[in-house]
Amino acid sequence: MTCEIVRAFSVIPSQIEIFEATYGPEGPWARLYRNVRAYLGTRLIADLDKHGDYIAIDEWNSHQAWLDFQKDHPDALAALDAACSPLLQATHYIGAFRVVLPARA
Repeated sequence: MTCEIVRAFSVIPSQIEIFEATYGPEGPWARLYRNVRAYLGTRLIADLDKHGDYIAIDEWNSHQAWLDFQKDHPDALAALDAACSPLLQATHYIGAFRVVLPARA
């Protein structure tokens, strides 16, 4: 069962372009995750009503794979988090979710 890791971000307006490149599916976060086969991809979603608000959804092949990744890479995660913090007004970990029903084709 796949696992979706969901985080919310409020981005400093002058940093939006950099944020999108950094947190998007080809950014440094996704490149770090790609070192593990269990990582399946990232979607970055921009709020249409609140300029600068985003949701990032990272898909893993299991919740345990995400937990193992965090345990195995604490220094890399902390360093990237610190490097990216100047882009953000706020960040919030929403949670780890399972997909109940697949998307319609």
